[in-house]
Amino acid sequence: MKIDLLKFALDNILLIGVAFVSGAMLLWPMVRRGAGGASVNTLEATQLINRQDAIVVDVRETAEFGKGHILNARNIPLSQFEARCTDIDKYKAKPVILACETGNRSGAAASVLRKRGFGQVFNLSGGIAAWQQAGLPVEK
Repeated sequence: MKIDLLKFALDNILLIGVAFVSGAMLLWPMVRRGAGGASVNTLEATQLINRQDAIVVDVRETAEFGKGHILNARNIPLSQFEARCTDIDKYKAKPVILACETGNRSGAAASVLRKRGFGQVFNLSGGIAAWQQAGLPVEK
């Protein structure tokens, strides 16, 4: 019994396509996480803040930042990040936690800081939304 792979593939092209797409969807979060670098959850972030004096940089726009942000966070909007990231150059030796609303935008800022020589850059997984959901304090 000889199996003809080409005939099988042509007969089942739809099933092969679905399998390929679903596999790609499973791998996509790992690819995106790798591009943004290391991430921390809310517990790990509070430990970095309390034990290693990490700084928090909120990359949301100023209006979003004004509605509520992590205590003592600095605001450098992503739209201005490349130009203003020199504001935090003196913290290169400290851990830097980047935050946005849901954790998606801060990955781009993390890449910029790594290129500028920051050694410990972390993306807050889930962003400010996860921070608030965990019941952690915010200031306005």
